[in-house]
Amino acid sequence: MKRLDFRFLHRLRVRWAEVDMQKIVFNAHYLMYFDTAISDYWRVLALPYDEAMQRLGGDLYVKKATVEFHASARMDDQLEVGLRCARIGNSSLQFIGGIFRGEQLLISSELIYVYADPATQTSRPVPAELRQLLTDFEAGSEAGAALTTLRVGGWAELGEAASRVRTEVFVREQRIPAEMEWDVADQTAVHAVVFNRLGMPLATGRLLRDEEPGVGKLGRMAVHRALRGTRLGRDIVSALTQAAQQRGDRALVLHAQRSAEGFYARLGFEVRGEPYEEVGIPHVTMVRSLSH
Repeated sequence: MKRLDFRFLHRLRVRWAEVDMQKIVFNAHYLMYFDTAISDYWRVLALPYDEAMQRLGGDLYVKKATVEFHASARMDDQLEVGLRCARIGNSSLQFIGGIFRGEQLLISSELIYVYADPATQTSRPVPAELRQLLTDFEAGSEAGAALTTLRVGGWAELGEAASRVRTEVFVREQRIPAEMEWDVADQTAVHAVVFNRLGMPLATGRLLRDEEPGVGKLGRMAVHRALRGTRLGRDIVSALTQAAQQRGDRALVLHAQRSAEGFYARLGFEVRGEPYEEVGIPHVTMVRSLSH
């Protein structure tokens, strides 16, 4: 087993609480490492696990988990946990795993899950959508099947999907009053929404015209909580930036929550002015010039 055998690799650093009196990782934590990695595996597939399984009508239950020890990991080691869906049966999924320090294999594993009815825990056939998604991902980019789809359009086309994401992020998670979330600007804005292979909306944003001529205004940027840290937010900004360029905007402005300031800075936006509060949340204005 080699590191290059895995398309998916989850990176982590060994923490003090995970080593034993011999100053090596306590053996039970290796299974925890694999479980942590499998959560990130679903994230790479653009599947918020709980909601995706509800949509599919089932859930996955561990049938078998084996760990084979080849060498020990120690505190502060930087590790990579590789996982590969090696086989899909009628109702089971077999994952092969490996934990690496550099190119050295420390731990190998086999994890077998059974897809089942959550109420009775009786097995069910793996849904065709999930089977195809796993197959396409493991086949690599050459399979030609994207894991997500990004659509740009008006409120009539994308409003229902954008509303679902914004309600979850702004109204439920950030507790912004619903009456402050919705405005008439939605009707004339350009909207972008990312969907996964199950048709679930995962991220959204909108583009308005600013009061200053030739300036576009980005807003209502929201990404599903389980998918933050992936490319989805960047993809939304990129799509709306392209829409602004196509209509001739020379710059973009946005009101960024301070927690997202670094994200926008990495995309070329710069802070202008002093911080302030909107709906009780610290914000800062950021701008970016556009080239044509």
